Amino acid sequence: MRELNRLLQPKTIAVIGGGVWCESIINECQKIGFSGSIWPVHPSKDKIANIKAYKSVNDLPAPPDAAFIGVNRETTISVVKDLNQLGAGGAVCFASGFLESKAEDITGEKLQNDLIKTSGTMPFLGPNCYGFINYLDKAALWPDQHGGGHVEKGVAILTQSSNIAINMTMQKRGLPIAYVLTLGNQAKVSLAQAANALLDDSRVTALGCHIEGFGDISQFESLARKAHKMGKPIITLKAGKSDQARHNTISHTASLAGTDKGAQALLDRLGIGRVHNIPDFIETLKLLHVCGPLKGENIASLSCSGGEASLMADTGLEAGIIFPPLEHAQIEQLRHCLGPKVAVANPLDYHTYIWHDVQALQDTFSAMTGPNIDLTFILLDFPRADKCDASAWENVLGAVEAAAKITGRPFSVLSSLPENMPEQIATRLIKSGIVPMCGFNQALAAVKTAASLGTYLSRSTFPLPILSANSPDSTTIMSEYEAKIDLSEFGIKIPKGKSVKSATDAADIAEKIGFPLVVKGENIAHKSEHAAVYLNLLNKEDVFQAANKIKSSSYLVENMVGDNIAELLIGVTRDEAHGLLLTIAAGGIYTEVLKDSQSLILPVTEKDVDDALSKLKIAPLLEGYRQKPTINRQELIDTVLALQSYIKANADQIEEVEINPLICGQKDIIAADALIRIAT
Repeated sequence: MRELNRLLQPKTIAVIGGGVWCESIINECQKIGFSGSIWPVHPSKDKIANIKAYKSVNDLPAPPDAAFIGVNRETTISVVKDLNQLGAGGAVCFASGFLESKAEDITGEKLQNDLIKTSGTMPFLGPNCYGFINYLDKAALWPDQHGGGHVEKGVAILTQSSNIAINMTMQKRGLPIAYVLTLGNQAKVSLAQAANALLDDSRVTALGCHIEGFGDISQFESLARKAHKMGKPIITLKAGKSDQARHNTISHTASLAGTDKGAQALLDRLGIGRVHNIPDFIETLKLLHVCGPLKGENIASLSCSGGEASLMADTGLEAGIIFPPLEHAQIEQLRHCLGPKVAVANPLDYHTYIWHDVQALQDTFSAMTGPNIDLTFILLDFPRADKCDASAWENVLGAVEAAAKITGRPFSVLSSLPENMPEQIATRLIKSGIVPMCGFNQALAAVKTAASLGTYLSRSTFPLPILSANSPDSTTIMSEYEAKIDLSEFGIKIPKGKSVKSATDAADIAEKIGFPLVVKGENIAHKSEHAAVYLNLLNKEDVFQAANKIKSSSYLVENMVGDNIAELLIGVTRDEAHGLLLTIAAGGIYTEVLKDSQSLILPVTEKDVDDALSKLKIAPLLEGYRQKPTINRQELIDTVLALQSYIKANADQIEEVEINPLICGQKDIIAADALIRIAT
């Protein structure tokens, strides 16, 4: 495929078609100030929007860098073929009725395949998309209104949804947008490929992607690796958060993992920040544009209202944001600025005593920040311009700008409501290197995301390539005994035991294994729910009676595991959208009650496993809660890595594996139960 940069940074644009859409393209290019050549193409019109029109693509003066194709779907295919043969840089395919209509129109899939084939090496966006706007170079292959304008640098926004893209251009929050791209069906150019091309533009400060599905994970992995190397942040607004259990599974692992857990694990692995709504998306991009990724979550907050200070403190507590206590030198300086009537703290209510004293405001703002503060918020809502006089607010603005310049520290002016941050003020603040932000919750969510990106991008290495494997066509469930034997060959400890066919055989083998014993019915999912497991059996008769009560064709007789500080679940499921997903969770009877789990994409490292264990709610139990014994943590980590080794060795054969419970003791880590679904 040809380089995308020629398409996305065009000097010549062909507009193909004669409808209102094509006239809009010409008008929007002229309105935004495009200085290159625009060549309308129409078989019968001499002019479109007062510009000379050409009869066909082949009549154009030169191969265009970019073409907007505004004709029906069948004609789109032939136009794409002509453009490719001419050597055009690329195209936007506006028409719908391709693969997205497959459910209603059986010809849609074939038409999209034909479109891809005839395009040859030429890239195109869509079909079924609006195209793109390059606000840096004033190029708009965009058949509708938009709310942006020329910028010298800014963020790039990419989405499959044209309507969401339009809405984002209409924001009045001061976010400088460099590019808006809609990808539609992503038939030729995927979102990840387009984002990869935009990373190369030095004028792009951050990427924001609205993702409905990942598609080819390797493309996102390549994008993230490049972004990590360049130090450029990427955030996503990922659709599909509902956490439903996967179909055709009998293990707990899949229901704990869920589709969204896989998406989150993939984003975490790739170092792509995630937000959950459009306001958070806009505010986070603003913060990243002005300040870049943050080193941490330590913030200072100042307002002239005790109510605002309290609200900020409460919001920060809910968000897990840190307000570091003030140091002695800061306290002395603030008392000098504010006098004895003001209680000095972080968050700070500096009252209105110094509202008209620009120097005192500047000194106060400067005193609150420092090397231990990642971002300093000045809480400030502006009055309505149509009814009020905002001239007195100039004192605070000037003081913030001076404090930011003197200290060299990151500052933000934060309004509680978006309508209380005028767009012209937001634009002014960004030019001064200060982040204008709207909404306490949105601002703190942005801090969390920017801090996580800062941590990730500071790493010296990128994670190992994601483990890929083909899914087996059909599967069967191994017996628990067979599953344990297979796992034990990779270093996972299992109880001493034997699989037998009758209650008599169970009793006969009991003494050889040694009491106390457990008897289970094999090939029964969720045994405890079906009275198919009996514990702590102390003699042959107990073993015989227990086996007799279980309705099963075979029985597993095992040693009872005694050293039990905690029970975990470790499992791997095949998440078709995100890769092989490792789940570590509270196990045994607590699996579904607590739903306490961490999900990771394979492969993982020892540190990955250790970090995941520390994030569990039951982590204190593993670490010796209230002076209780600690588990053998290193052996636990080794057990998880041994499971990974088993998966790697059988990647194309395994559909899912679950060990639950994994008995975690002071000395040993033992798989008390195991389930493996494997290819037939």
